[in-house]
Amino acid sequence: MRRFALVFLFIPLFSCNIQNQTPDLPDKPNIIFISADDLGYGDLSCYGGEGILTPELDKLAASGVRLSNYYVNCPVCSPSRASWLTGKYPDKAGVPGVVRPLESMNFGYLDPATTLLPALLKEEGYQTALIGKWHLGLESPNLPNDRGFDYSKSWLSGMTDYYTHIQHGKNFLRENNKEFKEEGHLTELITQWAIEYIDNYKKSDGPLYLYLAYTAPHDPIQPPEEWLEKVRERESGMNEKRVKIVALIEHLDFNIGRVLEKVKSRFGMDNTMVVFTSDNGGNLRFNASNGELRGGKQDMYEGGIKVPCFVYWPGNVVNANVSDELIVGMDWFTTICNYAGVSNIPEVDGIDISPVFNKGGHLPARTLFWVRREGWKYGGMAYYAARYRNYKLVYNSPFEPMQFFDLGQDPKEQYPLKEGDNPEFKKLKSALVKHIQEAGGVPWQKRGD
Repeated sequence: MRRFALVFLFIPLFSCNIQNQTPDLPDKPNIIFISADDLGYGDLSCYGGEGILTPELDKLAASGVRLSNYYVNCPVCSPSRASWLTGKYPDKAGVPGVVRPLESMNFGYLDPATTLLPALLKEEGYQTALIGKWHLGLESPNLPNDRGFDYSKSWLSGMTDYYTHIQHGKNFLRENNKEFKEEGHLTELITQWAIEYIDNYKKSDGPLYLYLAYTAPHDPIQPPEEWLEKVRERESGMNEKRVKIVALIEHLDFNIGRVLEKVKSRFGMDNTMVVFTSDNGGNLRFNASNGELRGGKQDMYEGGIKVPCFVYWPGNVVNANVSDELIVGMDWFTTICNYAGVSNIPEVDGIDISPVFNKGGHLPARTLFWVRREGWKYGGMAYYAARYRNYKLVYNSPFEPMQFFDLGQDPKEQYPLKEGDNPEFKKLKSALVKHIQEAGGVPWQKRGD
């Protein structure tokens, strides 16, 4: 039988569990889910990025469906990743903030009672693997192999030096549950591990689910010297800070191309679905670009939560199309479950978005929420955003007043509307309160024995 491959390259007023019938596929698809880290909306050529060359990703975007209105569930790493794998809002999955090795700075604990996507896929006969960044737990029961992955070769924590692979004096590289060390630039190592895994994968073992999560272009901004020189020579007027992050992104693009070449040689691109996205907006401190959007990483403004995303699957998605359907990261859970033929999909917050790719279809209007809890200047408190259609409520800090925008008229969020008796503001505020109450039942710190 012919087996299809999905490659995912990685952004309501009530919980939704809208599930279409499984698409009419000859066999269960292989699934490869790839994410970038801190990649801004304006940091790919195909999204209008200036002075940056990303030919590998551009080729995919030009031949598939590019999503112009795609969001992740949080403006920082761990919560967005939790939503990809659970289909839930981050605070309903126990990860309203970043999972960190220092207890005093930890703001998430992945809910042990929540079923993750790889566990469901295993029940359908999938071989499941994580290669790259995990960032959802540093000990059992929240290690990758505890949560449904048959195999993992990963960096468990958040940011790290690309060459020493050390954070807070510790090495968080793990192959399955065993610590290991390996020399090299982390982007190149993750690529090498992915290629090795694909080479060793046997189709007779069942369909493949590979979650491939790069750490680039997260800081520290450490591109290889030869890539840095390429950009310096080509972009003579570009400031050095921008040169560095452009070089790191172009290096990432090249390495993603290497993985896709391996996929092509093993599976064939005709049977491969590719989706690319990031976990949050670009970090403005390092001259990342979020295009004309306001704000960046950590912000509830568009620049913090609206990210690149596109889908490529020859013969199975509408080619050379741009969709402005409102889609969020948690939607991948139900969508992948449907493509994989999972029969008992848990009730989650995300919905099936496959009609957008298969028919250029439309999705139902829904109220959406964003949350982040953090220490430092945020004092351990949470801040939020909520949206229905083009109306958006922004609560960008626990210490700032709410702002209310009409994104249809003001996409750059420059002119807050007067709240007054505006019925849409009242609806959004009331819906957000209800969401906070519902999420309050899920602990986000480890419970004592």
